[in-house]
Amino acid sequence: MKDILKKSGWVDILVSIIFAIIGIFMIVKTDSAVKIISYVLGGIFIAMGIVKVVDYFLSKGKYDFYNYDLIYGIIAVIIGLVTIFCSGLIESMFRIILALWIIYSGLMRLSLSLKLHTAQINMWNVSLILSIIMIIGGIYMLFQNGALVLTIGIIMLVYSIIDLIESVIFVKYVDELMD
Repeated sequence: MKDILKKSGWVDILVSIIFAIIGIFMIVKTDSAVKIISYVLGGIFIAMGIVKVVDYFLSKGKYDFYNYDLIYGIIAVIIGLVTIFCSGLIESMFRIILALWIIYSGLMRLSLSLKLHTAQINMWNVSLILSIIMIIGGIYMLFQNGALVLTIGIIMLVYSIIDLIESVIFVKYVDELMD
């Protein structure tokens, strides 16, 4: 049992290192990361679409009134092509929508903090600071290309470091845990 747990711990360490490498890549090469992710997702959609279209014709689905594999397949191929050829546009749209949502949430929390102040609740200042940070972060994301990929990269890197430390501790002390 100890050997299985140690192997599992080493696999976790390897996964953490891979996540760290991907996170660093996303931080250092934000433009390339978006293109690669777009190509991979686009390829997956195209492959799924082709499989659906082929499945439709192989299963004689054209005689089944409830078989929409042909339509699903064509739509998946179109989504895949759009994802590949319009990766910059998709990243920008997603970044803008997410930034606007963060700004909106920050403004709502700002309003709440002012209401807390009016109600003489002591935590209003913490709420105010957090809402201002959210608004600034949303504005930064709105005007900074690559901010979304950079943020995801940082989160992945921090996660992988924390997970790596926990996995190393687990592997180091697995013998004591099993006794």
